[in-house]
Amino acid sequence: MPDHHKESLLADWRQRAIAFEREINQVVLGLDRAVRQITLAIFARGHVMLEGDVGVGKTTLLRAVARGLGGAYERIEGTIDLMPNDLVYHTFINELGKPQVDPGPILKHGEALSVFFFNEVNRARPQVHSLLLRVMAERSVAAFNKEYVFPHLLVFADRNRVEKEETFEIPSAARDRFMMELHIETPADNDLKRQLMFDAKFHDVDRLIDSIRPGILPYAQIGDIGRAIQHEVQASLTLQDYALHLWQATRTPKDFGITVDGVDMERLILAGASARGMSLMMRAARVNAWLAGRGYLTPEDIQSVFHETVAHRVFFTPVYEMRRESIVGELMGQILNKVAAP
Repeated sequence: MPDHHKESLLADWRQRAIAFEREINQVVLGLDRAVRQITLAIFARGHVMLEGDVGVGKTTLLRAVARGLGGAYERIEGTIDLMPNDLVYHTFINELGKPQVDPGPILKHGEALSVFFFNEVNRARPQVHSLLLRVMAERSVAAFNKEYVFPHLLVFADRNRVEKEETFEIPSAARDRFMMELHIETPADNDLKRQLMFDAKFHDVDRLIDSIRPGILPYAQIGDIGRAIQHEVQASLTLQDYALHLWQATRTPKDFGITVDGVDMERLILAGASARGMSLMMRAARVNAWLAGRGYLTPEDIQSVFHETVAHRVFFTPVYEMRRESIVGELMGQILNKVAAP
């Protein structure tokens, strides 16, 4: 493809991406940052874990995203009795009184599946996590002696952080497959809270979703656009060095003069960010640069995605892992403060 045509195509898609964000933000109030991060993940082809209390709009947000992409949307609830096969097919007695097997939520739409939402994923058993991991890693699944491929699929999952009974912690290998972990919170702004409480349009979710223009970002074309963005946005050697120092700081923060109150920095880190994790961070950063209209990376592009792409990949020793929520945010902030940016 000639360079000028590619530039024109990417500029057109940038306008589509901005329009996509604008429409989503009219449906879910006060989640602008989460919407931006999801937009980055869409073009970087990364899966997303959502965390947040019940009723903060996670499902509405994902339904809106699926509508904007125009592909098929499927959702499944994590329960303790859910089995891996339940994702692939379900069996029942049909009206003729005979057993029948139908495709389950992953299979029923074939290649048109663009958003798969696994709600309360930590209620599901590890065997289910294993199947989900394969679907995320390979965008395929084997069933009925056949391989089914989902080239456009993005997986979103929600972890219930309130109730701990009958839950299974997500293994580190599965968490590492998620490009981002996003925290979805009720907006702090009182005017937005007032709208959510008293504006009747926010009480009819189906109508809200229908108000979004379907297929603003045609899901089947995003893979090609995403590859073009990764190819077009360049990283200077000094920027590469900066990213490498950030990576090292997740492994040996003490070497960079990083301290966290009440923490022995020598004993904090069990494992720093993985190579995959840093690669996914750079993919998201490149999309951020493209959305800003640049063909080159700046430190701000990395900083804008650092916490969401890296925090969940840094593992603490057991004594500190129990205090993760109070430590990890400060650690990420300290890394960005102490590692010198070019």
